[in-house]
Amino acid sequence: MENYKDNKKSFKIIKEHLNILYIEDEKNIRIKLKEALELIVSNVYDCENISQAKDILNNYRIDIIISDINLKDENALEFIKNIRKNYATIPIILLSAYTEKNYLLEATKLKLVDYLVKPIDFKILNNAIEDAVQELIDYGNYIVDFENNTSYNILHKKLLSKDTNKELTLTAKEIELLEYLISNSNRVLSHDEIKNKLWIDAYEITDSALKNLINKLRKKIGKESIKNISGVGFKIEFA
Repeated sequence: MENYKDNKKSFKIIKEHLNILYIEDEKNIRIKLKEALELIVSNVYDCENISQAKDILNNYRIDIIISDINLKDENALEFIKNIRKNYATIPIILLSAYTEKNYLLEATKLKLVDYLVKPIDFKILNNAIEDAVQELIDYGNYIVDFENNTSYNILHKKLLSKDTNKELTLTAKEIELLEYLISNSNRVLSHDEIKNKLWIDAYEITDSALKNLINKLRKKIGKESIKNISGVGFKIEFA
C-alpha cells in the first residue's frame, strides 16, 4: 500500500472527516485531552465508561478508538477484545499511567496502533493519530457506503457504483455538499448551515436551489441516503 504520511494534503482531508471515540473516567484528563484531540480531528465523542462507549458505537460512525486502560471498576482490555470481534480493523490507541509488562503483553495481542503512557505529549498523540489514519487507508476503511450500492472514497473524492464498477461523476458543489454531510453525520444540518458552508453569498441562495442540489446528489447516492427532517434540515445515512 502507498504510504501517505508525507502527503499533508491527504492527511488533512481524512482528518477533517474523522470521528474519534475517546474513553476516560477522569473528568479533568478527559476534558483536556478532548481539547487536544479537537485540534487534530473534527469530531470527538467522549465518555467515561464502557456502557456509554457501546452506545456511541451503536449510534455513530466511529473511525478510531482511544481509551484509557484502567477505568473505574472496568478494564478496557476486555472491552477492546470484544470490539475486535465486530470491528477487526478499527484503529485503537490505548492510554495508561503504567508501563507494566503484563499490560503491554496483553495490549500487543489486540493489534493496537499505539500504547501511550500518561501524561500524553501532544506531538506523540498526533503521530499516533496519523498512524491510525494510515491504517484506515491501508485497510481501505475510509470508504463510505450508501444504500443504493455506491461508495464514496473521501481521499480520492470518487463515487463508485458497485453494480457496474464504474465511477459516477460528481460536480464540485455535489462533492462539497456530500463531504459536509459526511463530516457532520452525527447530526441534522439546517438549511442555513448548508447554504452558509456551500455558498459565499448564502443569503442569495433560495431553499429551492438547495433542494435541487440535494435531489441531484440523492439520484447518485440513493434517495434514502439523505434524510429530510421536516422543519429542521438534512442528515446523511450510511448503508
